[in-house]
This record gives sequence, structure tokens and C-alpha cells, in this order.
Amino acid sequence: MIRVGIVGFGYWGPNIVRCFSELPGSKLTAVCDKSLDRLIQIKDRYPAVQAFEDYDQMLASDTIDAVVIATPTASHFAMAKKALERGLHVMVEKPLAETTDQCRELILIAEANDLTLFVGHVFLHSSPVIKLREMVVAGELGRINYISSRRLNLGPVRKDVNALFDLATHDISMMLYLLGDRPIRVSCSGIDLLQPGNHDVCNLTMHFPENRMGMIHVSWIDPRKERVLTVVGDRKMAVYDDLEQEKIKIYDKGIVAPPASGDFADFQISYRYGGSYSPFINEREPLKAECGDFIRCIAESQTPLTDGENGLAVVEVLEAANLSLRQF
Repeated sequence: MIRVGIVGFGYWGPNIVRCFSELPGSKLTAVCDKSLDRLIQIKDRYPAVQAFEDYDQMLASDTIDAVVIATPTASHFAMAKKALERGLHVMVEKPLAETTDQCRELILIAEANDLTLFVGHVFLHSSPVIKLREMVVAGELGRINYISSRRLNLGPVRKDVNALFDLATHDISMMLYLLGDRPIRVSCSGIDLLQPGNHDVCNLTMHFPENRMGMIHVSWIDPRKERVLTVVGDRKMAVYDDLEQEKIKIYDKGIVAPPASGDFADFQISYRYGGSYSPFINEREPLKAECGDFIRCIAESQTPLTDGENGLAVVEVLEAANLSLRQF
């Protein structure tokens, strides 16, 4: 039985507490937050759990084997490092840290102490994204030309990170997972309307090997909530809409370019208009699946899909994108 301590009860923390309290193989033994009111709420529902206002006290309590960090991004590195140095397995909500140097240090500490370092890229544990990955690997969509995504809404606006770090992290992790590769070039532009220096709207472009591309548009100031990712292959195309009941639609559409010819009259592009369908998806709660995978990897000494290296790959893109963003 893996004893779990959770720190941070903002937006995501209560859901994490629920998941770990319901998972076989894990036992929720400790919670930590600076807000006494939040701790009282947790204690009312889980009276057997120890509550701490001080993170160091929780780490020193000898009541936990693993720590789940669901605090603001700026605190991820210091908190994860402390836990790893105490010999505790660590799960960190996305992103793993603010910089690639911080990510690499956490990876080295985890490896040196034979500990599990797990990153909360929750969409890599969602059934629709797993299904898309299976289709890409099987070649059902053909060669992937590009992937685009829109993650938009009117709020919630954050002060600790910009929209790139808050929202684009999800789509970066999905695109790297679906393409099975890292980008070779990154560019980003945006605007900071609400908080000077903290961008509310960002457009990120990633260029991958073999002339493939990923495009991400994120915003806190859009009138409609959108969570759409489109995968364009040369055989078929797929649209993943997280707000629809049928999450994935496959379109048997495409463009067929003619063979190279010196005669302009021979250069005629043809269009293929086929049908569309929604594949069967065995739905599950992504967050609970993610928490369960963390426990499984600890118990079985397995390397997680969303390990430190996975977290580093996403932060590499964020770091390069943020540098590009500051230059515009």
C-alpha cells in the first residue's frame, strides 16, 4: 500500500484527493495547504487523514511514501526537490518546473535515489488521446502532416503564469505524444492585454522533422470555450473535441497532388471527399487513470509514460516559446 500525501488544494487539489482516496493500492494519509479553511474541509470529509499547514512538517512526518504537488508552477521545483531528497516518490502537476535546468536536476535526483518522478500531463491518460495515438501508430491516418489545436475560454485568468504555460502545456504534451518526436524549431507570438508582461493570448508554432508542424492557439479572453485538436494526415483526418459527446470524428478526406511534371497543364490537384465516423472509445476518468498509473509505476518499479524526461520535453518547448514570445 503506497501512502500518499497531497499538497495544494486550489482548483485541482480536491479532485486529486478524491482520486487517491478511491484508488486500490494507495492510501491517502496526509494533506497540506496554507489555508486552514481548506484543511478543515478536507478533514471533515477524510477524518483519518493528517493535515499540515507546513510542507516541511508533512515531509518529516514519516506518514507518506509519495508526494503529489498541486501548487503554483513557481513552487514545483523546490517542493519536488525537497521530497525527492527525502526519498519520496513525486508526482508534479504540469508543468514539471519553470526551466529545463530545473527539470534536469529533478531527473538526476530521482534517478540517483531510484525514485519515481511523474508529471501530470493528464491528457496523455485520456481515452480519446490514447485512441488517436493508436490510430497514428497503426497508420490509419497516413503520414501526419500537421496538428493544430485551439484551447480558448473567457477566463480563468491566472497571475502566476501566462496563458502559454497554463493552457498550451496540455496541447504540447499531446502533440509530442502523437508525433512521437520533439520539435526542431519553435516560435511564439502573443498579446498582454490584462496584465502587462503576462500574455493572455498566444499563438505557438512548432516545426518537427520530416516537414511536419504543430500549431497551438490559446486564450483567456475568448467568448466561446473551445477544446479542439485536429490531426491532418495524408490519408484521413481526425478531430478531437473534448466538449462533444462523441470525442473523436474521423474524416476520410484529403488532397491528392499529381506527380511532378514540367507541363503546367498536367498539374491538377484532386480532392477526395469521403465519409466520416466516430470510433468507439472506452471512456475513463483521465485524472483517476493518471493517479492510478503513478501508484502502479511505484509498486512495479516501472518508468511512467509521463516521466521526468517527458516533462523535460514539454518544458523545453515552453522555454523556447517563452523566449520567442518575449522577443516580439
